Amino acid sequence: MTNIIKNTVLAGLGLISLTREKAEEFAKELIRRGELSENEKAKFVKDILDQSEKTKTEIEQKIEKTVETILSKMNIPSRKEFEELKKKVEELARQVNKTE
Repeated sequence: MTNIIKNTVLAGLGLISLTREKAEEFAKELIRRGELSENEKAKFVKDILDQSEKTKTEIEQKIEKTVETILSKMNIPSRKEFEELKKKVEELARQVNKTE
C-alpha cells in the first residue's frame, strides 16, 4: 500500500519518469532558445538528474513517514507485529488441536 501511494504521488510530480533522455531533450530546447550553451549541456543534465533524484528521495521519505504516522494513528499493526500475531495464533491453534 505504501508503494502505491508513493508511486502515485511521484508519478503526479513527474519524478519517476525523468530520464537522462528527457533531461537532454530539455537541455536541447534551452540551447535552441539560447538560454543554455552547448558547453553547459552536460553539467546541466547532470545537475537536473541529481536534483531530481534528491527530490525523489526526499519525497519518498516524507511519504513513508506520513504513511507510518497515519497507520499508527489508525492503530493498524505493522508487518512485524502482524507476523508475531500470526505465529501466536498458529501456536494457540496447535495447542487447541492437542487438547481435542
